[in-house]
Amino acid sequence: MRVVVTGGAGFIGSHVAEALCDRGHEVFVLDDLSTGRRENVPAAATFVEGDVRDEGLVQALFRDVRPDAVSHQAAQTSVARSVAAPCDDAAVNVLGTIAVLEAARAAGVERFVFASTGGAIYGEVPEGRAAGVDTPTLPASPYGIAKLAGEHYVRAAAASLGRTTILRYANVYGPRQDPHGEAGVVAIFSQRLLAGQAPVIFRRRTPGDGGGVRDYVFVADVVRANLAALAGTLRAPVVHVATGVGTTTAALFQKLAGLCGAAVEPTSAPPRPGDLARSVLVPSPELPAPTPLDEGLRKTVAWFRARADG
Repeated sequence: MRVVVTGGAGFIGSHVAEALCDRGHEVFVLDDLSTGRRENVPAAATFVEGDVRDEGLVQALFRDVRPDAVSHQAAQTSVARSVAAPCDDAAVNVLGTIAVLEAARAAGVERFVFASTGGAIYGEVPEGRAAGVDTPTLPASPYGIAKLAGEHYVRAAAASLGRTTILRYANVYGPRQDPHGEAGVVAIFSQRLLAGQAPVIFRRRTPGDGGGVRDYVFVADVVRANLAALAGTLRAPVVHVATGVGTTTAALFQKLAGLCGAAVEPTSAPPRPGDLARSVLVPSPELPAPTPLDEGLRKTVAWFRARADG
C-alpha cells in the first residue's frame, strides 16, 4: 500500500510509519516538526515537512501521492495546553483533521484511520468501572471536545471513503515519547528518575491520594491496532486500544523508581486544569492481549537509559 502517516515524526506516528516500512509499504510522512523530530522518521519513508492545517499543501501531497490509506496521527496532544489555548487546539485537531479528510476524499483513499482519545473523551470514569465504546462521551477538556468533533467529521466522511476506523487510545507510553511535554508521564518520570531528580505527582483531589488513575497502554500495542485497521481486519468502526487496568500515578512512580534504581521521593501538586481523576477503558476484543505494564515499562526505561548513557 501507499500510506500517508500524518504526525509521522512524532511519538506514536513514527512507530506506525516504521512498522509500515518494515512490512514493505510505501510510506509518506507529513509532519511540521513542531513536536516531532526529523530523526524519528524511518529512512525508508518519504518525508514532507508541512502543517495539516495548510489545505493547499495537504491537497497537493495527496494529489501527487494518491495514497491507498491514511493514518492520521497528527494532533495537539496536551490537555493542559488545550485548556490554555483552546483555539489553537481546535485549529490542529478539528480544522487539521477536516483538511486531511477532504484531501483523502478527493484522492479516493480506501482506508482512513483516525487517532482519537479514550483517555479524555468520556470524562470521569467512576471507580470500579471501565468505559466501553458505547459509554456516553462527556469530554471535560477542549482536547477531548476537539477529538470528539474530529470523530464526527470522520463519520460524516465515511460514505466517500472506502473504510474508516476510529482508534480511541488510552494513555500511550513507550520509547520516543517526549519527556518535555505534559502528556507523557512515563517519559517525564523516566528521565527525571534516571537523573536522580524528584518528579511531581499531581493529586487526584486531596494530598496523599496517589494521583490520577490511568489506563497505560504500550506503544507497540497501538502500532498493532493501526496495522490491523489499515489492513482492514478490524470490523468495529470505533476501537479501544487499552488494557482495562487502572494505575495510580503513585503506583506508576514506584514501579519506575525501582526500574531506574532511584532513591528519591516525589513532590505533590494540585490537579491541573482539565485533568481527570480516573480514566480506564474496556479493551477491544478484536485486538491481541495488551503488553503487561511491567514489561512495557522495562522496555521504556531501557530506551531512556540508553539515551542517557549515550
